[in-house]
Amino acid sequence: MKHNKKLKDLEKRLIKLSSFAVAFSGGVDSAFLLAVAKKINPQNLLAITVSSQFVPKREIESAKKIARSIGVQYLCLDVDILKNTDVVSNTLERCYYCKKQMFSLIKQAAENLGIKFLVHGANLDDLKDFRPGLKAAKELGFYSPLVDAKYTKADIRMFSRQLGLETWDKPSQSCLATRIPYHEKITIKNIIMVDRAESFLQDLGFIQVRVRCHGKTARIEVEPGLVDRILNNDIRQKISKKFQKIGFEHTSIDIDGYRAAV
Repeated sequence: MKHNKKLKDLEKRLIKLSSFAVAFSGGVDSAFLLAVAKKINPQNLLAITVSSQFVPKREIESAKKIARSIGVQYLCLDVDILKNTDVVSNTLERCYYCKKQMFSLIKQAAENLGIKFLVHGANLDDLKDFRPGLKAAKELGFYSPLVDAKYTKADIRMFSRQLGLETWDKPSQSCLATRIPYHEKITIKNIIMVDRAESFLQDLGFIQVRVRCHGKTARIEVEPGLVDRILNNDIRQKISKKFQKIGFEHTSIDIDGYRAAV
């Protein structure tokens, strides 16, 4: 009963908007938000994704597929984020400048289609982390109904499973720029290296993975329970050879495993 009440509360908040666009990444949070939005049958509903060098192409394709499976009108906008000097300089405010540009594009596209209200999938757990992008979203008038309805990540996964969404157990994602240490300039070269490295590891079965790029050194993080597997000699040798071809001179494995911040 308590669970049903929480879902109804979110629906009531969305009904008040009547017509709105969802900043849609195809991840667990935005997919759940979009599915609930579709459920209330608003006057106008649009899912908008922004494609940049920081988002793997496979994630863009996945977002399109998920939006269509939910049955919502979908729009993908392209941006050359590496032309934004505030972003590539990679200060602690990088995420703010990046989200400011991307959410501005979403807002403009929605307004051009006569859609006034904008929402995004931030949840309560996001407020505990260092996320300058949330400030940009607020400045541009985006609502965060999952925060207002007090949804945690665990809530979202639970309800997503109840709704039959394929994203309910999807690993957490973050943009590729988070793999580059702050104050180290972001280039198309290091972004491509990270993307190729992570894609290779995912093909090996390491789904929740991060490849931190420290110049020409890669530091791999996998789920703690899979650290022993990645240390297997055969797998290690495959990774070493592949990463050298990608452009990394040295490869290390974090024995503590992946930590969920980014």
